[in-house]
Amino acid sequence: MHNSRRFLGAAAGSCFFLFLCLSAGCVDFNIRNLNSSGKNIICFGDSLTAGYGVEQGRSYPVTLASLTSFNVINAGLSGDNTREALLRLKTDVLDKEPVIVIVEFGGNDLLGKLPFEETLKNMGEIVDRSQEAGAMVAIVDISAELFMEEYRQAFRSLAREKGVIFIGRAMEGIITDPALKSDYMHPNSYGYKIMAHRIYRAVMPYLNRNLIARNIAAGK
Repeated sequence: MHNSRRFLGAAAGSCFFLFLCLSAGCVDFNIRNLNSSGKNIICFGDSLTAGYGVEQGRSYPVTLASLTSFNVINAGLSGDNTREALLRLKTDVLDKEPVIVIVEFGGNDLLGKLPFEETLKNMGEIVDRSQEAGAMVAIVDISAELFMEEYRQAFRSLAREKGVIFIGRAMEGIITDPALKSDYMHPNSYGYKIMAHRIYRAVMPYLNRNLIARNIAAGK
């Protein structure tokens, strides 16, 4: 009898876990702040987030906004590196009630020859301060093949260490295809759309999990 009860309990737990997976997409429960009470998705980055090279309304955050029920704020600034990003983190991100901060930096650090160790330190601080504000965090990797491979590996390790969603190779196939770019580095409108869908697929399970938790807490 006791064994039967244990079996039924385990089966019920498995069914509930399966329900969560089917409802919200399988999530990594090591990600910090899954139950964030924030209101907005904040896309925090440089020109790739700002939407350089296309008309206003064609950036990846705009497409992302059309895919989710959360409000999306574009906090991208062309030319920004991680050092400069820290100076505007509070006003442009933390004061905006983020449910998740999608962080995309590194290109200008490389081009501006910012020391690699400083880039990692700055990224760590961006993550820490965002999590302390109660938000989930996702890091967007803009590497492609050998380009910025060192950054990709370091950002992946940082994400694993700090409980952050890692969105690998968001620019894969875009940066090497002239048909998807507006110049040597930046996507065109179709390239940004591809980038947005890749980012959405990565964060969607966590946003859905967050919405389920909110609905349960509200008795819905």
